[in-house]
Amino acid sequence: MKVLLESVVEWTGKCVSWLLLLMAIVTVIVVTRRYIFHAGGEIYLQESVIYMHALVFMFGLSYSMKHDGHVRVDLFYSRFSPRGKALVDIAGHLLFLIPTSLVIAIFSWEYVVASWKVYEGSREVGGIPGVYLLKTVIPITAILLVLQSLIDISRRIADLRNK
Repeated sequence: MKVLLESVVEWTGKCVSWLLLLMAIVTVIVVTRRYIFHAGGEIYLQESVIYMHALVFMFGLSYSMKHDGHVRVDLFYSRFSPRGKALVDIAGHLLFLIPTSLVIAIFSWEYVVASWKVYEGSREVGGIPGVYLLKTVIPITAILLVLQSLIDISRRIADLRNK
């Protein structure tokens, strides 16, 4: 199960990383159309950049955590022994990350369900009709973070046992 979840997180992270390139291309198209050709900006193109940015950020969280690429306040952490680092990581997961992620998952559920009930779309004419799909990413991201956090905790516990 642990390997399957890590594969899902890895695959998701690599897939959304390609959205960065696509986001740059679409942004160049929007800017070129607007400022060089003086054409109206297509709302769906502008919104697609927002959607892609959200997907990169949201799905990139668990991917970044898997690869230990998240930001830390490294003032004290860098001076800790490997055992101290493992204990701090476990405490951080248990006291902060998991509870926060669970709160996000629980409290976003009604928000997402309400959006699905009406198949919420863009407020802009010509915008993307799938706002409800984007909102669904919120609890999925929180759940992926919890699961990746549990994997990290199991790794840190294994590190503690091996030392």
